[in-house]
Amino acid sequence: MAGLIGIGLTGVLSHQAALNTTGNNITNANTPGYSRQEVQFETQEGQRTGAGTIGSGVSIENIRRLANEYLVQQVREDSTLYGEQETLNSELTRLDNLLGGENTGLSNALNNFFASLQNAAEDPTSLPQRQLVLSEAQQIVNRFQGLNQEFIQQRESVKTQMEQGVKDANTLLKSIAELNLAISESPGIAQGKMPNELLDKRDEKLRQLAELVNIKVSPADGSQVNVSLTNGQSLVVGSNAAQFGTRESAEDPTRLEFTLSNGGRTLNVNEQISGGKLGGLLRFDNEALKPAFDELGRIAIALSATMNHQHEIGMDLEGDLGGLFFKDINSEAVQRSRVIANSNNQVPQNGQLAVEITDSAKLAAGSYTLQFSGDGGSFELIDKATGETVNQGRLPDPVQSEISMPGFNIRIEGGTFNAGDKYLIQPSRNAAEAIGLVVDREEDLAFASPVRASTGDQNIGTGAIDQGTMLNVKNPFTNSLLPGFQTSGELSNGPLTVSFASGGPTGLTFTVTDSSGTAIGAANQPYTAGQVNELFSEDPASGAAYQGFQFRVTGQPAVGDTFTIDYNTNGVSDNRNAELLAALGTANTLNNGNQSFTEGYAGLVEDIGVATRQSQLDMDAGKTLLEQSTNQREAVSGVNLDEEAGKLIQYQAAYNASAQVMSVAQDLFNTLLQSFR
Repeated sequence: MAGLIGIGLTGVLSHQAALNTTGNNITNANTPGYSRQEVQFETQEGQRTGAGTIGSGVSIENIRRLANEYLVQQVREDSTLYGEQETLNSELTRLDNLLGGENTGLSNALNNFFASLQNAAEDPTSLPQRQLVLSEAQQIVNRFQGLNQEFIQQRESVKTQMEQGVKDANTLLKSIAELNLAISESPGIAQGKMPNELLDKRDEKLRQLAELVNIKVSPADGSQVNVSLTNGQSLVVGSNAAQFGTRESAEDPTRLEFTLSNGGRTLNVNEQISGGKLGGLLRFDNEALKPAFDELGRIAIALSATMNHQHEIGMDLEGDLGGLFFKDINSEAVQRSRVIANSNNQVPQNGQLAVEITDSAKLAAGSYTLQFSGDGGSFELIDKATGETVNQGRLPDPVQSEISMPGFNIRIEGGTFNAGDKYLIQPSRNAAEAIGLVVDREEDLAFASPVRASTGDQNIGTGAIDQGTMLNVKNPFTNSLLPGFQTSGELSNGPLTVSFASGGPTGLTFTVTDSSGTAIGAANQPYTAGQVNELFSEDPASGAAYQGFQFRVTGQPAVGDTFTIDYNTNGVSDNRNAELLAALGTANTLNNGNQSFTEGYAGLVEDIGVATRQSQLDMDAGKTLLEQSTNQREAVSGVNLDEEAGKLIQYQAAYNASAQVMSVAQDLFNTLLQSFR
């Protein structure tokens, strides 16, 4: 009887455990990371008799955790991919909406500004029209600065998310290390009895960590796992966890860089961070936000440079030369702000560098690293976008020199440079923030041209002179006023007289003389009828032959005919410079003369829009992959409530039957006792 009772008891106890396990599955059906558990039954060793072996019941061999490590790893990898794409798309969408918005973008402000110039050119003496130009110009400044401020806010938001992501990652790393320890110390692990709930918790923590950064997980002794970055940098080894951190970037103090501290050592791991939310934030900053800063700045520089030049060679309502329209793009402070010394440079850290914009049309949007090597005299300039060396050489002794690039020069002004020293060169990064309106009075707008030409009253030929083209009022080599414009309100060496005489290979020559009768350029230059004859040189290196303007004569002047070139005194109704200023709105002033301002900005909007659309497609694909891998894992590890309900009935029936075996044993025992009464 005892044997039968024992057999029934093993059945009752085993199926009670099975019922408990099934109930646990059902109640954890919605627990993230939970893996279904299954009871594995085993026949107990039977009793040997002469008639054979009599069974002694059932026991539980193991409670198995249904998990496929390959599928678990696949979910982690897809979580990393989706985490990166989701973060990248979220930030790109915000940037795209900002740049492309009708009220937040730059396009309307540019169009309105140049439209106001065109309207003012139709009535250059109208003060209300001039005031409208100033108002629209201020709107341009506000839009540039507003966009730049929005960029800064998004940059700070990215930094905040990076800091929070690091905190979350550290919490997960600590939890994984603690779970490693708990698993290794779990009773029965040496016999293969795994602590299923701890394994589930650890896998879930690993999945959450994978959402933040790309990791590699490898098994270790004692059922522990080691976690590392993809390059092998350890994050968790056994029960020891490293710690992520952020700090101000040595290269660019406006950015953060990731660090990893372990065993008293702190390493920069910025280059090793990929995938996940943290990788997505880095990608957005490097691939979208920094280029947006640079491109917006490039447009601001080109607008300022071209408007300033054209305005400076005009004449205002009071007869004075026009000055700067926007702030000087090459002020000393601005030039120095374009260079950032790496904080890890060797002492004495006294290198003095500046960046001068030489041609905004040739200027490309981008940043560079100027790196010194050898004895500190050798340098190479590396494009940060491509990693390619775009210039290299040696500094002279003394070091004062220039490194010439398309659109800008890097000026080495002095200091000591050591091997390994680095400088971040940002020709256009802060230009949108620095732009500002200089003209503040309607009368100061230079809508007229400062020079004009007139035909001699006694001329008898058919020669005609145009109204001239202004080239510059300053010597581009010295940045000082040309001799003819050094006296306010007049042509210092004027009026200039163009006179014609017989002679030369064509039978007619011309000479340009100043007010003292001194020839400007060569005397008796040949005049060719039937074609355009230029009176001056357009090369600033030509000495007196370069006057900062050009006049052209056509037709057939007669011997003795003259033309006079003088200052445009009282030329308040002259709109020539206003028309040239308005024409800059459609002129190709960017990308080596292939893009206008609006086209340049449209290119920026398009680039961000394409990147946003691609990130949306990548995110959708990543989401699909994650759903597929999650479903595959759930097919193996997930709880099917219908299946578990069926098992409940099965185990309940077996439990009842085992109890009935014990009841039969009791009845037999009672019957046996009755036989002895």
